[in-house]
Amino acid sequence: MALRHEKRLLQKSEINLGREGTAQAANFPELRDEIVALKKLEQEQKEVSLRIARIEEGIKKVEAERRQNAREQAEAIARLEAEKKPLLQQRSQAKNNVDVCERELAAVERRIQESEAADRDLLKQLSDLHALNPAPADLEARSASITARRARLPEKRAELVRARLGSADAVRLAKEKLSAVEAELSAVEKNMARTRSEFEARDRKLNDNVRTQQEAARDARTHHQTVEERKNPAYLSIGRHLAEKGVAPPNAPQLLAQAHRRREAVDQHLQHRAELSTLSSQIDKQELRKFYFSVFSVLVLLALTLLVVFQSPRGREWLPQETDTIVSINADQFERANLAKRWPNDQPKLLPGLLGAAASVPALKLSRDAVRITRALTTNETGETQEFNLIEARHSLSKIIRAISDDKSFQKRFISGLQVWERQTGSAPATAGQPGFAVARVGPATLAVGAPAEVDELVLVRLGMKPDLKITGQLFDRFQALDRDSALRIISRDPPDLSRVFHPIFTSELLNASQLLGLAVNLQTPVKARVLIKVNSTQNAADLARNLHDNPQQWLRLPDSQLLLYSQPP
Repeated sequence: MALRHEKRLLQKSEINLGREGTAQAANFPELRDEIVALKKLEQEQKEVSLRIARIEEGIKKVEAERRQNAREQAEAIARLEAEKKPLLQQRSQAKNNVDVCERELAAVERRIQESEAADRDLLKQLSDLHALNPAPADLEARSASITARRARLPEKRAELVRARLGSADAVRLAKEKLSAVEAELSAVEKNMARTRSEFEARDRKLNDNVRTQQEAARDARTHHQTVEERKNPAYLSIGRHLAEKGVAPPNAPQLLAQAHRRREAVDQHLQHRAELSTLSSQIDKQELRKFYFSVFSVLVLLALTLLVVFQSPRGREWLPQETDTIVSINADQFERANLAKRWPNDQPKLLPGLLGAAASVPALKLSRDAVRITRALTTNETGETQEFNLIEARHSLSKIIRAISDDKSFQKRFISGLQVWERQTGSAPATAGQPGFAVARVGPATLAVGAPAEVDELVLVRLGMKPDLKITGQLFDRFQALDRDSALRIISRDPPDLSRVFHPIFTSELLNASQLLGLAVNLQTPVKARVLIKVNSTQNAADLARNLHDNPQQWLRLPDSQLLLYSQPP
């Protein structure tokens, strides 16, 4: 690679020397062919340059025509807009006149109808008056009054009819004037559209002409560059000859020194490659095969290791498959919660009882070093309850492992290569009622603690020698559905059994109705909780939801107490 790089630099320096030393090459007859070829290529470049200049001049002329066309279009449109403006005003005035005449005609029509209605009303009054039996005493006077009023209506109706005819004529004349103005306006708009289309067609034609000439100019520049590259072999021959003869161009004498320096670098790399070839020929082929096999084996092993690392699930809880209940404690949330800060004084046994065996690990301060404490409960075939404890540390476990190793009360043993430290019962008090205490490292930042038998089972689960709680299983999926940032999470697939394991939190009715129960508690102010309940049918889910909504004081309270688990109905 270095040799190829130096050869490229040498070729560039010799081409530059040949380009600047073309005048000096005329003194060497052996370079006559290169000089003749250069003159032909330069003549071709001149012709291409002349064609490019003509094309660019043509482009300038077309651009000038386009600008002139744009100016003429703007002037023509402005002139037509000036003609259109008074027509728009006339049309607006004609529309107003039509509206006024139509309103007057409508008013006359309405008055005629009112007159006819009044005549019908008077006729009805007269008929009703004559139909009275016995006839009133003032029959003749009232009849005369109604008759006089009816006699005045025909003259008034005749005047309204004449007014209607006049209004109708006014409406007709106004509409005729409006139609004439709209016809003139339509003619002007058509003229504007035709003028605009003519100028746009001319502009498109000029634009196509410009695009064609620009493509021709681009092709000519590409041709010019190609001819320039075809001159490089001639420049290279001239530069190599001048470098051999030690002739430098007067205007750039440094190019000769640069070419000599590049030639020396290439010669050194050639010599080095020859030495390497000699050494390679002396190597034993069998040893070379062993070396290649070793390298290949290391690469295969590395690929398998990376495959195992990337296929391993992240953040997995290594728990037995028979796990029924999981309790997860977020140490950060407990440290920040105002409620938990009062527990060491108000309820001194509450927090250690919640943490279990995790509080007995040497050199481990849970508030500082732990991120999460996970406790899992299972029931074996004999009906006994087993408890498994996992501690997820914030940083590396090396300091804690070193403290456990230095503790004389712990004895170290191995299970399939994993270290387990066990403290005998006589060395310290029993933890959580278990005979003995053990610690094992089951992950980069995860400890398994508790009774020795249970820690051994966690180690076997971690090694894959016993089935584990699948990360894609129903229980773990429901557990992950709870808020991971909660201070406390509990999930159980045997809710009625929770009352035996923990102090009862929920009523027996709620536990017996559930197939799976999850609880997430946030200890910030105000305290919030989320409950996840799974039942065996859709109908039961609807019934349970209705009961929780309509009667929460019966379902969401502490057993044997009137203390409610909510401040507002869910």
